[in-house]
Amino acid sequence: MDRLTEFFGCDVFDDRMMKKYLSADVYKSIRKTIDEGEELDLQVANVVADAMKDWAVSKGATHYTHWFQPLTGVTAKKHEGFIEMAPDGGVILEFSGKELVKGEPDASSLPSGGLRATFEARGYTAWDPTSYAFVKDKTLHIPTVFCAYTGEALDKKTPLLRSMDVLNREAMRVLRLLGSCDVKRVTAVAGAEQEYFLIPEELFEKREDLKYSGRTLFGAAPPKGQEMEDHYYAEINLGIKSFMEELDLALWRLGVPAKTEHNEVAPSQHELASIYNTVNVATDQNQIVMEVLKETAQKHGFACLLHEKPFARVNGSGKHDNWSLQTDTGINLLAPGDTPYRNMRFLLFLCAVIKAVDEYQDLLRLSVASANNDCRLGGNEAPPAVISIYLGEELTGILDSIEEGVPYESAHEELMRFGSKVLPGFRKDHTDRNRTSPVAFTGNKFEFRMPGSSDSIAAPNIVLNCAVADSLRMFADELEKDVDAEAAARRLIAETYKAHKRIIFNGNGYGSEWIVEAERRGLSNLRSTPECIPHLLDKKNVDLLSSLGVYSETELRSRYEILLENYCKTVNIEARTMLKMAAGQIIPAVEKYAADLASRAAEKMKIDPELECRFEKETVRKLSLLTDNIFDDVNELRSCLDCAADDWLEKAVKIRDTVIPAMDRLRIDCDSAEVITSEDYWPMPTYGELMFGTK
Repeated sequence: MDRLTEFFGCDVFDDRMMKKYLSADVYKSIRKTIDEGEELDLQVANVVADAMKDWAVSKGATHYTHWFQPLTGVTAKKHEGFIEMAPDGGVILEFSGKELVKGEPDASSLPSGGLRATFEARGYTAWDPTSYAFVKDKTLHIPTVFCAYTGEALDKKTPLLRSMDVLNREAMRVLRLLGSCDVKRVTAVAGAEQEYFLIPEELFEKREDLKYSGRTLFGAAPPKGQEMEDHYYAEINLGIKSFMEELDLALWRLGVPAKTEHNEVAPSQHELASIYNTVNVATDQNQIVMEVLKETAQKHGFACLLHEKPFARVNGSGKHDNWSLQTDTGINLLAPGDTPYRNMRFLLFLCAVIKAVDEYQDLLRLSVASANNDCRLGGNEAPPAVISIYLGEELTGILDSIEEGVPYESAHEELMRFGSKVLPGFRKDHTDRNRTSPVAFTGNKFEFRMPGSSDSIAAPNIVLNCAVADSLRMFADELEKDVDAEAAARRLIAETYKAHKRIIFNGNGYGSEWIVEAERRGLSNLRSTPECIPHLLDKKNVDLLSSLGVYSETELRSRYEILLENYCKTVNIEARTMLKMAAGQIIPAVEKYAADLASRAAEKMKIDPELECRFEKETVRKLSLLTDNIFDDVNELRSCLDCAADDWLEKAVKIRDTVIPAMDRLRIDCDSAEVITSEDYWPMPTYGELMFGTK
């Protein structure tokens, strides 16, 4: 392999390639568009398109595609060849600025929440020049936004870019009022930690539940799960190590700064984390990560599971979204510095986040709501459904002193000592880490720990950007009224903390006593998706998102419909899969084993009538009872699925209250049957095989 510093991003049309392939004037123009948001000139687009085509062809590309993120949860693209007919009957390779900046996919066959009717097909994709194009699978991928013919956003990136603009606008207002005149732009940055499972692909193919729903709908606990805590950070075995090496190379070629990888808590579970980037680029790169994970796993004989809860009774998979604010001058606005109690700028931006999370806790919770994530949240492996912020003792103490108007007594720096002179001592961090907190401050950023592993990080970042922009908008309005900006900032910090400190909790979020305390504080506890989604249309939330220009009310209503529809469809697919597997695989297998046991017992008693055959008789009796129960469970679940509902919300509530409990009862009986059915008869790979079968 070439040196990594030269190899990294070799399949990306990044700044290095633009400098190489574009003239100085064109390069300067496209950089103004990227850095300052200036409108792109079509003449410049033509030059960029031609250069991009030449570069892509040199990398072996034959096609291009507008790569976008519709409201399906996955990416979408339509491949177009570079070829055009030549007068002599041959072909030439062409790619115009118009083709670069605009595409026309079908907008009626992708989720629109009623924005598009079946006969209204036209939609548009438009190039996002702030996210670099890349070559993958011999195709030039051009990151784009996606909207309807009528102009409404039908994707996740358009609102994300809008939210970045409004956050920059309000953050710049505050910084100018605080005297930071050298800053020209503030950008939200993010880094995603991606958890996933790897299982043998041959076993995946034998499980209908994994193929249809991405998770196991049946499965008894194996003799060993994660209770020995020996998988977390353990030595990576050779098969997984080979996979990870190829994964890194593939991601590095695509400019994705994959940095950290390790075994996670559950057997066959792993994690990959990337270095920070602007939130739109980080969102694009996380989509690339999920795609490359699946492709690379298949090459190595694995299936990559991105579902939030592939296996019951072991940890599920999340995606921690590490969010912060960065200026174009390289300043992290959420970095406390050596003396955070004197850093008014940091404390003001910190309070902007505290205010934002408290006022829009419902929006933040629903930004990660899905049927898949409902399987994970609140289960002592992920944060509870109650939103809270962890600050740590030092920052909480600083804010307490400002609220009370007394000087802050700084704690003395503490050195870590290990009891041996040969071991190095180092300064202890000011705060611990709290893995039970949904929104944890971790040194110079906030770690939002609630997103599910299959989710796009776009939605939570849109909410964070908008809610913080709203706080900063209020701060800027107040600062403009006072000639003494520092005194006004200190007053705002004290008032904001006093009004919103109920959201701060530094204790154990898994404890039942916290749920009681959270209710006493007036915090919301939205435990399921049907409870969350209606809050999207609450007046305060519609006012926030529409006043900032990030969503229109029409766009919000479409998201409301799509989120509820996805919830219903996801659970329906799982329920129908359970019915198929229970009736078509599990009942026949259990019945055959019971019948064979009965036959064996009968044969034995023919030989010796005094034999009791207690094992056979007792097992047949238990299996017969379970088979009857499973039969009843199947009929009950089928009747629940037939329940009619007038709208998606009513249907979602019925599914939560009737279908899911019926699925749980069916699973309990089927898993009980698995425990006493011979492995030779059981019709699918077991949990033990799936979780401990990787090599």
